[in-house]
Amino acid sequence: MRFEIMRLDDVDGAAVDSTVVDAASVNQIVQQAAAIGQRIYIRPADTAAVS
Repeated sequence: MRFEIMRLDDVDGAAVDSTVVDAASVNQIVQQAAAIGQRIYIRPADTAAVS
């Protein structure tokens, strides 16, 4: 499963940038964000079918 992780602005909470990662990388990114006090939003990535 893949997740979209958005870095949020400290002032208004707006998404500053985003990246899509696999499930194995989410924990590492969350720990890094927590270590520096960064606000992030995580949601499942859009999984559009490719034909």
